Amino acid sequence: MSVDKQTVAKIAGLARIKMGDDQLEALVPELNNILDWVEQLGEVDVTGVEPMAAVIPGAMRLRADEVDADPKTGGGRQGDVLANAPAAEHGFFGVPKVIE
Repeated sequence: MSVDKQTVAKIAGLARIKMGDDQLEALVPELNNILDWVEQLGEVDVTGVEPMAAVIPGAMRLRADEVDADPKTGGGRQGDVLANAPAAEHGFFGVPKVIE
């Protein structure tokens, strides 16, 4: 698959990017090189290879989800926080409806 100047101009128009003729001409070989590289990747035999999200295996470090009830360190102050809210409903901040 290859692209020409008209295809690059159409893509630029769809992306709403204003480009001059010299810029369009410069992008034609670059996009063709990218497409050639993608075609090379399609030729690689990946049978038996598991899909992965990262090269290095890693696990999320999680902490316990605990509420600190000590008012000196920040927990247990729902009333104090909601006192500053313009509208509080059922123990939460009241916000205007966005979706009808």
